[in-house]
Amino acid sequence: MPQPVLDIVALRSLTAIADCGGFHRAANSLALSQSAVSQHVRRLEKTLGSRVVEREGRGTRFTPEGRLLVEQARRILAVHDEAVRVLLDTEGDTVTIGSTEHAADQFLPRLTAAVQEVRPGCRVRFRIDRSARLVEAVERGSVDVAVYVTEAAATEGTPVGGLPLTWHATPGWAPPPAPSPVPLVAIEDPCAIRRRAISTLAAHGVAATVVGDAGYLAGVLDVARTGVGVALLAAVGPAPDGLRPYDGLPSVTPIPMSALARPGADPATVAAAFEAVRDLLRPAG
Repeated sequence: MPQPVLDIVALRSLTAIADCGGFHRAANSLALSQSAVSQHVRRLEKTLGSRVVEREGRGTRFTPEGRLLVEQARRILAVHDEAVRVLLDTEGDTVTIGSTEHAADQFLPRLTAAVQEVRPGCRVRFRIDRSARLVEAVERGSVDVAVYVTEAAATEGTPVGGLPLTWHATPGWAPPPAPSPVPLVAIEDPCAIRRRAISTLAAHGVAATVVGDAGYLAGVLDVARTGVGVALLAAVGPAPDGLRPYDGLPSVTPIPMSALARPGADPATVAAAFEAVRDLLRPAG
């Protein structure tokens, strides 16, 4: 029996759904129609023989099989794209930008605009990954500039500001009365923002327990939208669909962010990218 093959284009659509929070936004980011993105998902489901994405009200929810597929898809796409770049070198003037999932929808457009301002006509590629893996990719030279959570990687990089963090939950959500612990939803360990959530509550004498986690941000949002718990999320840009800021828990200090450029990267490009991140993270007022 022939070995099933996962379509690269379809995997790219699937990760865009996870990164953008839905089919419509994913289609816009990929310059595709929403029906094309839906067809890509159905193609993957046919290959795997199981559902990977389900509609939930006005939003979407990844099934357990879908969450596993997204995680593997990121690895496949990273290796595929690096192989194309190294073996074919057909992209001309291309800049690869890396970002953690936290506030990626805000970082990536700002970084793209900044890079293209100093290098008109260049193509911009993206890589979304965990902080430690982004640093490794920069050091290997497969990512030109990356922005990441400082304490989540062994390399400090250049400090570019603090990422504001706010508790988010479904509208009307409230924690159970004390002494019951506050139910948390978070990215699975190791995750600096997960640790920040737990340590902040502990410092204020608030008991907490993780009731749901996932390997990536979209999975955390899916779980939080069920109303089972509260999630600590980046407070840059609008709240994710189906969630609202929740102010009934102790406030959390911004988490330091760093930027890193590969050795030999164009200085003007690096300077523009770093300043774009600083501008986004600069406190209002």
